[in-house]
Amino acid sequence: MIKRLLTPLLIGLVASVASAELKYEYAPNWLTPPKGMDHIGNSHGEIDVDSKGNFYVSVEGDRSGIQVYKPNGKYSHNIKGMPGSLHGFVIKNDQIYASVLGEQKVIKTDLKGKVLLEIPREAFPEDKRTKNGKPRGLRLTSVDVAPNGDIFVVDGYGEDWIFVFDKKGNFKKVFGGRVAPYNLKNCHKIYIDPRYDEPRILCCDRVNLRLVHLSLDGEVIGVHATGLRRPSAASFHGDYVCVAEIAGRVSVWDKDGKMVAEMGRNDHKGENNTNRVEPKNWREGLSTGPHGITFDSKGNIIMAEWNKWGRVMRWNLKK
Repeated sequence: MIKRLLTPLLIGLVASVASAELKYEYAPNWLTPPKGMDHIGNSHGEIDVDSKGNFYVSVEGDRSGIQVYKPNGKYSHNIKGMPGSLHGFVIKNDQIYASVLGEQKVIKTDLKGKVLLEIPREAFPEDKRTKNGKPRGLRLTSVDVAPNGDIFVVDGYGEDWIFVFDKKGNFKKVFGGRVAPYNLKNCHKIYIDPRYDEPRILCCDRVNLRLVHLSLDGEVIGVHATGLRRPSAASFHGDYVCVAEIAGRVSVWDKDGKMVAEMGRNDHKGENNTNRVEPKNWREGLSTGPHGITFDSKGNIIMAEWNKWGRVMRWNLKK
């Protein structure tokens, strides 16, 4: 039975800088798109950082796949051969683990795009990729890897099953879904939360407006936070997790599920939870569709939006 651990204190504060304990400052015009492009292109994916501080952004359309940016935000290159329908990914030990939404598979590559492991659709349990004897499209939206190398994948645009494979890509188990005790609904992305003595899964349970913790064995630990604006992605730094909320907000939460900062909050009608806000209508420091997010090594927050033109926003931690 899911027990609420702590109801978060929701603090309505100024969109660009808001905090109960942490303070951030918006950094305008931080990203420089590829040459010849005004913006990065149709973004509907993730962002993460490697050991050297370079940023990786998954993009559809022009310059699709994964674009790489230097720590100062200047475009560096595209990783060759990365699928255009790549959705969620993480970088662990300078290796990329990615869910390929359009191809119903998971890949592991090095930072140059060399495929080190592929988990194809056929590796998933038959009863989870078929329905009434007919093929059912897996809708794999997110992947992360545990300390022991196990790979966790979620069917976040499908029926919210969480699949576990070993480090060689062999299927181990499946749990979660839209049934009790999980009751997930659009579990958009999952992450291995490293902030506790025992690593656990953090689920961005988008439609239910909450963050949920599960053990690595699939047992429900509890609801970490509620009242979010459709949480879509997360990243960890020290005792904190930052969350991209697709309905127009970025937030930071402590280990007890208390919100300690919010930024980019957009309450303007028609300007959040959408990818159709044109660049001419972007408001300085206000988000429209936070979809991917990462901390850098210094605790600054970089967020990639769901947007047809492509937008990346940055907030620097104030000391």
